[in-house]
Amino acid sequence: MTCGEKVGGAGRAPCGWVVAAAFTLSVLTACGSATSVGRVSTTTPSGPTVPALANVIPTPRSATPGDGVFALAPDAGIYADPDDPEVLAVGRYLAERLRPATGYGLGVAASSASPVAGSITLTTTDADPALGEEGYVLTIAVGSASLSAFRPAGLFRGVQTMRQLLPPAIESATPQAGPWTMPAGTIRDTPRFAWRGTMLDVARHFFGVADVQRYIDLAAFYKMNRVHLHLSDDQGWRLEIRSWPRLATYGGSSDIDGGPGGYFTQDEYGQLVAYARSRYITLVPEIDMPAHTNAALASYAELNCDGVAPPLHSTGPSALCTSKDITYRFIDDVMRELAGLTPGPYIHIGGDEATTLDATQYVPFVNRVQAIVSAHGKRVVGWEEIAQAQILPTSIAQHWSSDLAQQAVRQGAQVIMSPANKAYLDQKYTPATTLGLAWAGYVEVQDAYEWDPATIEGGVTEPDVLGVEAPLWSETLRSMSDIEYMALPRLAGHAELGWSAATGRSWEEYRVRLAAQGPRLAAMGVNFYRSPQVAWP
Repeated sequence: MTCGEKVGGAGRAPCGWVVAAAFTLSVLTACGSATSVGRVSTTTPSGPTVPALANVIPTPRSATPGDGVFALAPDAGIYADPDDPEVLAVGRYLAERLRPATGYGLGVAASSASPVAGSITLTTTDADPALGEEGYVLTIAVGSASLSAFRPAGLFRGVQTMRQLLPPAIESATPQAGPWTMPAGTIRDTPRFAWRGTMLDVARHFFGVADVQRYIDLAAFYKMNRVHLHLSDDQGWRLEIRSWPRLATYGGSSDIDGGPGGYFTQDEYGQLVAYARSRYITLVPEIDMPAHTNAALASYAELNCDGVAPPLHSTGPSALCTSKDITYRFIDDVMRELAGLTPGPYIHIGGDEATTLDATQYVPFVNRVQAIVSAHGKRVVGWEEIAQAQILPTSIAQHWSSDLAQQAVRQGAQVIMSPANKAYLDQKYTPATTLGLAWAGYVEVQDAYEWDPATIEGGVTEPDVLGVEAPLWSETLRSMSDIEYMALPRLAGHAELGWSAATGRSWEEYRVRLAAQGPRLAAMGVNFYRSPQVAWP
């Protein structure tokens, strides 16, 4: 399979419209397929036909069909609250998504103006507080479509639903025939979990700003709100730290294959943070420690207990010297710079697979690092092994393989659920998959979907679960095409597990909705895995 073109380019404004400040994005997003009321045309021999209004991933909390269809008019506009820059920005984002394929100008105007029939309105005025930060109400009638949310983030989530209800060709880079219709009705939607994310490993193989931005857009399309960047490991250090410059210039000069590697300058990292924020996604940086640190150890000999730097990309386990004061000065400097670059509340400290350290070395280290991160105003996230230490009330444990999440819960911590045999996107689909690994087993699309974050781990119940995250490790991934193939369509299922209620959905109905995503992903140019478990159109 090959990737198609990326969508980008500004639309044209018709006479009489003033288009809000340009919000040009060279990214790809997807759309929906329902163009008639009641039922979609896509069915499977063994699966049910899905109501058009609910033909969305993640499935909405409630969807009430109406009569008729909405058609986006050639002279339509996006009407937004005039006194809220964030609402206007969401309106510009929507216009940029719709202009290339429609060829319409789609100016962004104040909602106080008289709307043209066939236009779209975005507002937070008099919205229901019960919708929370990310909920929304989408009301579609024959002559208008209105999106209401208590906060701008809810409008952004609702825009993703709106796009999925338009025909797939809406994501084309050039004008298409249309018509651009959505089924009439009302959707009221709120998320199940607060944390709905994915992780991208840029340490084993480095991926630059454009690739990470594209991955952020794929996550945002399915209403995810966290992107976790694995910035350091044995094979590479991927962020400029000005107080310890060799971390990037030397530690970032290789990758798992011995290639040239790479790293983000602080300005580039700032671009990623801002890009994620524009999609209402919190970027969560990870500096893995005390293990998985060979790139740092090779860069600075004094971080080793024997004072001897190992070669770059040395094989075998690694660990910082936990008994040296300079180790904690190093960590404090890195956390200080990272916290200053990261407006989000979280820093991930890793903490996994410290096999060369015993409890007397590991536990005090984790306790001390938690205090350092807290002193810089951030909350600690760590792989579940950190539960062996005394977890701060603000710290979060990420479950991936053991029963240590239960120990975290007993200490009063919340957990992020990322079970490797369900949620790891780098695991092969089948034995025939040429990319990925299989140490946690084969994870076909149905396997990735059929689990419940609140019941999969004994002793961990729904109040203990902060949310869901799907990690993508990059040992075998060398291109954006590789990333897309391993992430999708499984990423969509994990997004639904994080957003949608546990009741009222099943694999049999989900696979029909997922099949309808095929044309959307194709329009985005995504190199997705066409699982034989799904009857793709």
